[in-house]
Amino acid sequence: MGSAEEVYTALVLGVRDYLTKNGFHGACLGLSGGIDSSLTAAVAADALGAANIIGVLMPSEYTSHESLTGAERLAEALGMPTVTLPIHDAYEVMLKILDPFFAGTEPGSFFPRGDPGLAEENLQSRIRGNLLMAISNKTGRLVLSTGNKSEMSTGYATLYGDMAGGFAVLKDVPKTLVYDLSRWRNRDSEVIPQEVIDRPPTAELRPGQLDSDSLPPYEVLDPILQAYVEGDRSPEEIVADGFPADVVQRVVEMVDRAEYKRRQAPPGVKITRRAFGRDRRPPITNRYRPHF
Repeated sequence: MGSAEEVYTALVLGVRDYLTKNGFHGACLGLSGGIDSSLTAAVAADALGAANIIGVLMPSEYTSHESLTGAERLAEALGMPTVTLPIHDAYEVMLKILDPFFAGTEPGSFFPRGDPGLAEENLQSRIRGNLLMAISNKTGRLVLSTGNKSEMSTGYATLYGDMAGGFAVLKDVPKTLVYDLSRWRNRDSEVIPQEVIDRPPTAELRPGQLDSDSLPPYEVLDPILQAYVEGDRSPEEIVADGFPADVVQRVVEMVDRAEYKRRQAPPGVKITRRAFGRDRRPPITNRYRPHF
């Protein structure tokens, strides 16, 4: 992997080549106001021209004002057109349809009586995926998914939700590198708002949600992932390098369990020595679980 400039240039080239060679002259993506979608939008705008990218804001009950303003400021800086499609009404209708299965379950038995549980969280993400695919079908633009390699590694992504799309720009980009690339893109002028870079990452699918609720801190997670996924290091070797045994075991188990998700993910640009779907292809499932 090269410098931030080399990686960013490779992402731009990869997006431009993939879309134009497959007959797409534009793209659309969900703009959440987070750093992943912001960087994806910047890469896409540099690859195809901002006028050819549609940023889709899909706020919910749990979307913060900071997220909306961050997405709007990014789009304005890039000169990218946007559309806002609130998902609240669709979410309510879907919950009513699913009430025979959801009623009485905890947490989040029914909106708005309780906070969402996992099924309700994923439902929001899949509504957004449906909207993006509908826009793609209607406009002929390819959907760009915005998940990064850290999320793909651990399965911190929703099948048919935020994983929906035709090309995954950041599929081989670890989260810590996402920050480096965002800062590099801002080297001359602020395109990705600084508050987007500074905010703790969150999916905003329930009140007060943070990525750190489900994952180790990225500065701990990414070196473990690099050792296990790219370096073929055993869990025991990673622990010997000084990482906590319980964290290593948890991360390794997440990586192994998520293989079935990665097999259904769209292709993306390869920028590391071992990219998912191309260089690392373990059995889609197995009974082996390392314990140490």
